[in-house]
Amino acid sequence: MSYETIIYEVGNDHVATITLNRPQAMNSFTAQMLRDFDDVWERIKRDDNVRAIVLRAAEGRAFCTGADIKEGEKEHVFTYDNIWNMQDPGAKLGAKANDVFKPLIVAVHGLCCGGAFYFLNEADIILCSEDAQFFDPHVTYGLVCAVEPIGLSYRIPIGDVMRIALLGNDERISAQTAKDIRLVSEVLPLQQLWARAHELAAKIAAKSPAAVQGSVRAIWASMDMQRKAALSYAFDQCQYGRPFGQEGIDHKTQMKGTKTFEVR
Repeated sequence: MSYETIIYEVGNDHVATITLNRPQAMNSFTAQMLRDFDDVWERIKRDDNVRAIVLRAAEGRAFCTGADIKEGEKEHVFTYDNIWNMQDPGAKLGAKANDVFKPLIVAVHGLCCGGAFYFLNEADIILCSEDAQFFDPHVTYGLVCAVEPIGLSYRIPIGDVMRIALLGNDERISAQTAKDIRLVSEVLPLQQLWARAHELAAKIAAKSPAAVQGSVRAIWASMDMQRKAALSYAFDQCQYGRPFGQEGIDHKTQMKGTKTFEVR
């Protein structure tokens, strides 16, 4: 299946690649892109051949500049016939909001601002190129800046969140600063960004899908819990699939690059 606003590919290494494909509009998202992501997340969730995901954007000035506010007379992201049916349209963009717990690596280049944080806030690993710039322009245009920075507050210190939210267009976070505040884990030359993201995804995809996806799901679920409940939940998750109470079972696991372990 082809999409209007994204490119979707799956390799033999079990890595799915999603490329935002509106470079003429700085890869901003539209109502159609929301529909494309609504479909692609469901597709990824149901496809056991996909074990890891790379999200990137078509080459150009920006990774993503949020919602396309120049749609004009076209269908807009925030159009609702009934105010009581309103919901956050950006929820369709996030992997975790769509119950996708296959590891997501996001590769950012150029401008990354506003609604683009929907992608970042639910990523497992974020890489960026040396030319990346992060900011949120909402308050500059007289709009409340809330959803994106609140999501961001689960990733970086609140002081850095507030600086991004309140300075708007007056300050842009550089790639190095983004690494310093732990928004991204690695900064690379632009020409190496996509290859590095795919390399990491392929290494993850080569591991046990059940173990990897179970880890992702458990860690993200714990963020909604208090510490004691989170640790208790985590211990329960680790027990799934273990052959407790079964005598005489030989359980052998062969892992590439490691020794063979035998559990009796």
